[in-house]
Amino acid sequence: MRSISKRAMYTKKQSLEESRRELNVTGMRVTNQRALILETLHQGHMDADEVYRQARKKQPRLSLSTVYRTLQKLKELGLVDELHFDENHHHYEITQPAGHHHLVCLGCGKILEFECPLSQKMQEDVTRQKGFEVTGTEVHMTGYCSDCRRDRK
Repeated sequence: MRSISKRAMYTKKQSLEESRRELNVTGMRVTNQRALILETLHQGHMDADEVYRQARKKQPRLSLSTVYRTLQKLKELGLVDELHFDENHHHYEITQPAGHHHLVCLGCGKILEFECPLSQKMQEDVTRQKGFEVTGTEVHMTGYCSDCRRDRK
């Protein structure tokens, strides 16, 4: 389903030049704005507004509509995943290898990733028992991060 091979975790800082090379591989026309948006997403999970705010620090003339169009195109190319943690709020992240899940803080909105070997085992069991080819698993848990838990006391 994804057109790009799996890459390293997004937490690796990526330069603008590395983002330009990554876009070039897809055949997508490489522009400074597209490369900047991709570079910005390498900082972590963000919604479109946060991508816009962060990227405008480097390119003040960047428009919000350009961010939305670019995010959709990057999603189509398999470079970016769109995550739906609630009905009205979508986050984007650099496409990850399978097997990571999300913790969503109800207090501050922070998103943390975690891995769970049990989910891989569950996929294998479902495939074996039901003959169903699992192509992806999405798990997210809600609660409060350590900072928000401390503030709630």
